[in-house]
Amino acid sequence: MSLTHLDDQGRARMIDVGAKPSTRREAVAHGRLVTTAEVVRLLLADGLPKADALATARIAGIAGAKRTSDLIPLCHPLPIDAVTIDLIASGETVLVEARVSTTGRTGVEMEALTAVAVAGLALHDMVKAVDPGATMTDVQLVEKTGGKHGRWTRELGRDTPEAVRRGGARVLVVSTGAAAGSRVDTTGGRIVAWLREQGLETPDATVVADAEVATGLRAALQEGPEVLITTGGTGPSPTDRTPEATAAVIDRVLPGVAEALRARAGTPTAALGRGIAGLANGTVVVNLPGSTGGVDDGLAVLTDLLPHLRHQIRGDADHDHGAHQSTPREGS
Repeated sequence: MSLTHLDDQGRARMIDVGAKPSTRREAVAHGRLVTTAEVVRLLLADGLPKADALATARIAGIAGAKRTSDLIPLCHPLPIDAVTIDLIASGETVLVEARVSTTGRTGVEMEALTAVAVAGLALHDMVKAVDPGATMTDVQLVEKTGGKHGRWTRELGRDTPEAVRRGGARVLVVSTGAAAGSRVDTTGGRIVAWLREQGLETPDATVVADAEVATGLRAALQEGPEVLITTGGTGPSPTDRTPEATAAVIDRVLPGVAEALRARAGTPTAALGRGIAGLANGTVVVNLPGSTGGVDDGLAVLTDLLPHLRHQIRGDADHDHGAHQSTPREGS
């Protein structure tokens, strides 16, 4: 394998990209700040001594992406179209995600990685007074699109849109109050317990604020689960964004599942629910309401639907499809 940043004598050089066509390019990178549960609580409550730590880290990450060519010697200066930095604090970690796009002759992988690193370092600086042992780790490119090689994803390597199916299930609780620690989540644990009863290996639920649901969904899907269930953020409130974020990641809609979930609910207000269901690269994604009653009703529906749906997605030819066979009427 030849290294393009070295000439015939092995000396470092900047690649000439003048003859390459300009295309739309995007890169996504991740990293994790590992700290303590108390620090995460303080971050979400804006309780650290140094200003708004999460907002400061976002700004630092954006600035880092814009200054990449000054920091990495052989990177080309690029006209960046957009930089998005998302920070999801949960448990003892903060997931840092950077999404950078440009229209140009070379990719923005280094810009995305630099944005994650700088955002993480800024966050480390903000928390070091209360946790000097915090660690920034797992900085890595997750996905890139555009250019000669098209789409690349970490799961399978270059030029493939397919994700590795690692199996199991994930639960995403969407609640600004629960994320900030001002209210107790009563739904995530119920869903996790139910999924485990179905034989699906399921870690404890991840809790995100309503504004972070899109990043939370993408992060969960990166783990390649067989099933991903969300709870919360499905109503008509201006802050309820779960259906929109879900629609952006699924590639096949399962409207009948969402209809069955709403039909099962025993209250008239269930008609206000906007939750959807679908497949995201083979993962079953289902939105459930944020109430315990709505979750219990939803799980009752999924008890009948999910096993058959999982078999269909796997392509099990010998699975019993009797549930969909009609019973002959008398006299027919």
